[in-house]
Amino acid sequence: MNDDYETAAVLINVLDIKIKLSIGEYAQSRLRALGLKDSPISAIEVANGFQAVIYAQDHYAGDSSVLSGMISKEDIELKNSDPVLKIGSVRVRRLTPSVLEAEERDKQAIKHALDGWWPQSLANMENRLAWWREARFGCFIHWGVYSLTGGRWKGEKSQGYAEHLMRAKKIGLKEYKEAFIDKFNPELFDAEEWASLIQAAGMKYVVITAKHHDGFAMYPSDAYPFDIRMTRLQRDPLLELKEACARRGIKYGFYYSHAFDWEHPDAPGNDWEYTNPGGDLRLYEGEGKLWHSEHPELVPRTADYYVDRKAIPQILELIHKYEPDLLWFDTPHKLPLSENVRILEAIREASDDVVVNGRLAAGRGFPTFADYVNTADRVLEIFPCEGDWESIPTTNESYGYSIDDNSHKPASAFIQLLAKSAARGGNMLMNLGPKGDGEIDERDVTILREIGAWLERNGESIYGTIRTPLSVQAWGESTQKENTLYLHVFEWPADGELVLGGLLNPIRKAWLLADKEHKPLEAKRLNYYDWLIHVPCQAPDPVDSVVAVEVDGTIRVHQSRLLSEKSINILRSFDAEVSQGIRYGDGKKGNDYICDWTSMNQRVTWKIRTNQLVKYRLGLKYSTVDGIDTGVVRIAIGNQSIEERIHPTQNAKETAIINVEVVISAGEHDLSIMPVQIDGKELMRLYEVTLIPLALYNKFEEDIEELDRTDVGD
Repeated sequence: MNDDYETAAVLINVLDIKIKLSIGEYAQSRLRALGLKDSPISAIEVANGFQAVIYAQDHYAGDSSVLSGMISKEDIELKNSDPVLKIGSVRVRRLTPSVLEAEERDKQAIKHALDGWWPQSLANMENRLAWWREARFGCFIHWGVYSLTGGRWKGEKSQGYAEHLMRAKKIGLKEYKEAFIDKFNPELFDAEEWASLIQAAGMKYVVITAKHHDGFAMYPSDAYPFDIRMTRLQRDPLLELKEACARRGIKYGFYYSHAFDWEHPDAPGNDWEYTNPGGDLRLYEGEGKLWHSEHPELVPRTADYYVDRKAIPQILELIHKYEPDLLWFDTPHKLPLSENVRILEAIREASDDVVVNGRLAAGRGFPTFADYVNTADRVLEIFPCEGDWESIPTTNESYGYSIDDNSHKPASAFIQLLAKSAARGGNMLMNLGPKGDGEIDERDVTILREIGAWLERNGESIYGTIRTPLSVQAWGESTQKENTLYLHVFEWPADGELVLGGLLNPIRKAWLLADKEHKPLEAKRLNYYDWLIHVPCQAPDPVDSVVAVEVDGTIRVHQSRLLSEKSINILRSFDAEVSQGIRYGDGKKGNDYICDWTSMNQRVTWKIRTNQLVKYRLGLKYSTVDGIDTGVVRIAIGNQSIEERIHPTQNAKETAIINVEVVISAGEHDLSIMPVQIDGKELMRLYEVTLIPLALYNKFEEDIEELDRTDVGD
């Protein structure tokens, strides 16, 4: 009989793995032991209680497959390998029962944290966050080798974030290296110029990408040398920027993608080159479920060979080498909570002073184990956030540089968002994406300079402020510092009469913040709750004019919202009281709504107040998700009750308006919206309620009619 048709078992690691192969290769395989290079495989068996990670290439590289217990795998296929499998390398580990139970694994990690290091971390939180709370405004920088092409691949535009180009176009590691890493040479990068611009913009801290999802370190990393030394830039740009920021008193930190890594064969995310979980193919993931809950047997591979050998070593390297003020993490759902908590523990052992954002570790009833929470990406409106939090808008719609994204917002949008963030006790970390040559996009430069000019005059109303005790005002927002309120007036009163609603304290002095002489403005009490401040009829600033109000004693307020009798009132859904089960949209453009309105017992309420009887035109702005979603709502104000039908919109992005006339008497009222009938999955997505004084509304209509009569064209 020909030996090629015989089979034999090759012993590896004391019977942990049995690999059956043709007898003709047996002698060679015995010599190579763990390598088994060039050996065609017919079957693999793993002993119970053990796990094998099989790699397509030497040195634990290339695609990998996980086998656990007494599982026999026939005809294993690894991506980017020969049709007949040739194993490059094998790792073996003994499993423990707790590793295989997702919920129990997370519970043990939480218990270890609560019984050990986390209470001490909380004890130092106030000291850690002191500078961050003072700062209020920071600069987010997404810059990497992907910045070279501005989101294009082989001349074609890419959808989504430019920094996700590798994922969007499914670029292999070899080709990514040739097209981006080998060619990256940012000759125009000037750390002093960047830091000078950031300082001029009034930004107090910087967070720059040390490693993004492509797995490439933008600094020299001895912990895992897939880094900047592979490019033509034989310098350390992150160290240069840190030193330039330090000379200007700007705090400095790093973004590090700890849970998403497209380079590493054992990390979540890359499913076009590897058979890995956490990617767009949703391998190992059920509908609405995560890979580490569905397939906990895959966790040891990621924990032992990626988290322990790349993520944690690089994070500790950043701490020891650069002593950052802040570490910023992202996409925590790509890893189990147990691994995220373990990473945070390693950080706290290395430094109890570095601030850590909330996207590192959250879940199982904890909003975060770190220091503060973040809103969604690209927010333009703020949904309710408790405690310390941070919004992360970007100048256009991408974070990395995108040559095709021309949706840059005006500086005014960021100035008002900064005021809204500070009013609600949060920071704004505004992103810009420098080009691959190191130059900052001129459109971003313009935005930064305009914000800086506004902060030069009004920075006192932002830096070091705390969450306002006042309700939202018809004209804008407010911030607080000790016994001074800063009124951010977006809609300036043309008649010079600024009504401040809900302040109980006596006003000691009021002045325009931009007025260096602090000339006092006349302020008089309208009633027990409200004040009238006489201001110039011309707005000092077209975007946000700030009036400073110093009061006697500790600030005391009345919480119901005073409606304006002369201007438009916009009641945002984000500022309402909502029933349990109703969910908030993420605050991105067009997503400033409440949703999941599925129960007849759910309602939305604003507490409002008027000082006299006023007739308003009430507008209710909404959309529906599905064409079959419809129903009837009841709008109740005091003793009034109006029922209106909800009609389906074409899609969730289109909005409709319900327009009705209401009369609101003097006093305090609940303005409530509740279902009378729900047809379909949910009632509607509610954006806002608008209340326009009827006299003003009729004037709008007259102006439009007059325009129609006079503007007859050629």
